[in-house]
Amino acid sequence: MSTLVVIPARYASTRLPGKPLHLLNGKPMVQWVWEAAVRAEGVEVLVATEDQRIVDAVWKFGGRAVMTSPDCASGTDRVAEAAAQTSAEFIINLQGDEPTFTPESVAIVALALRRGEGMATLDTALDAALAPDPNIVKVVKDARGYALYFSRSPLPYPRNPFTAYRKHLGIYGYRRDILYRFVELPQTALEKAESLEQLRALENGIPIYVAEAASDTVSVDTAEDAEKVSRILGGR
Repeated sequence: MSTLVVIPARYASTRLPGKPLHLLNGKPMVQWVWEAAVRAEGVEVLVATEDQRIVDAVWKFGGRAVMTSPDCASGTDRVAEAAAQTSAEFIINLQGDEPTFTPESVAIVALALRRGEGMATLDTALDAALAPDPNIVKVVKDARGYALYFSRSPLPYPRNPFTAYRKHLGIYGYRRDILYRFVELPQTALEKAESLEQLRALENGIPIYVAEAASDTVSVDTAEDAEKVSRILGGR
């Protein structure tokens, strides 16, 4: 059964316009993401975008890209639209602003899907001092590794001393039927409150398996983030 990694890459970013084409150490950001994904064993990789400039850039560096509707409400909707053009049984949404992802982490999600998970994602250890940061999404899991909840708040709240925080990383894997069930569901109250679409799955009884990532990642939302990530990539 085939596994497809789709990288949603939207040109019209508000905080960093043209973000997927922003150069990091001489390469467009989307190329760094694509190169990590394509080195994961047993996957095909596709970039999904609403802008012809991104399509052209991806084909130029040897990747594959498809145009999707500019009206997609989220990256997941863009992934679903692109995946509909294929017959892949497993689909991984690797966000286009995650250039520090490693092939090993992508492979961990793919393996979880092949082992029978309907939906899977990744986490890593988080320094307790960073837990209050609302830009870092936290996750708590049950004893079997399934998500109990995701939040921008410290999770759990440290009424008593607590240091074992877990950071959620920006990757989602879906069995094909689960992906298309998910995008048909309406937004939920918790999803709207936290601005975290994975809560839609939990509120509708879709289990999310959370595996440990091979390494932490740094996403890019601003020009300052891009400078930081360029230094990280330059040191690899």
